[in-house]
Amino acid sequence: MSNRIAPKLLAEFIGTFAFVFIGAGAAAVVGSGVGLPGITAIAFAHGLAIMAFAFAYGSVSGGHMNPAVTIGVLAAGAMGVGEAVGYIVSQLIGGIAGALLLRTVLGGAATGLGMPALAHGLALGATTVTITPEAGFMIEALLAFFLVTVVLSTAVAGRAGSLAPLAIGMTLTLNIIMGGALTGAPFNPARALGPMVATGNFTDAWLYMTAPIVGAIVAALLHTGLTRLAQEGMASAKPGRAAQTPAE
Repeated sequence: MSNRIAPKLLAEFIGTFAFVFIGAGAAAVVGSGVGLPGITAIAFAHGLAIMAFAFAYGSVSGGHMNPAVTIGVLAAGAMGVGEAVGYIVSQLIGGIAGALLLRTVLGGAATGLGMPALAHGLALGATTVTITPEAGFMIEALLAFFLVTVVLSTAVAGRAGSLAPLAIGMTLTLNIIMGGALTGAPFNPARALGPMVATGNFTDAWLYMTAPIVGAIVAALLHTGLTRLAQEGMASAKPGRAAQTPAE
């Protein structure tokens, strides 16, 4: 392992470890069926955790702490394959370690350990809603799409400057407020896998592993396309400069 990649992998491990320990821990402590106030508390626990560690490690590794974000950055051409694989392994290990420590700390006090689950018979006004795997896949993919879009447009493109972690943390918070009661809203394979391993419950694991990746890739393709269109628009607005090419 080179000296250049080691600090990045360690930063991703620590950041994901803390994110899962705090986020899943908040979900475990607050419990299920707590309504919007409880979901809001869980959402802010996740959002503030990701924001704090993005501020802390953004200059080291970019502060991904989510395999879907890493795949989105890779698909956008902003990192190499080898580095991306290292990030994902570190994130998955960090998420599992965070959940295992959470199980050790809480013991039998919180059996779910913040594990995501599709809603069954969720009361919405005068009716109830059950989220099918198809609907859950769409929700998780969309939430990941929103997050990766913000990451690429702020942290990667540099448009938000030092405020990128704030934008990312708030996106995470708003996503969970919307989707927390529907799917658990991890939209992060490491956040989902950690509690699954710690509890031995892998229900709908395929959904939580793949949907965020699909959303991330779509976000990366759209980001790349919009960037190319913007560059072409700037070039066409200055035809005189575009025509000036070095002599061979």
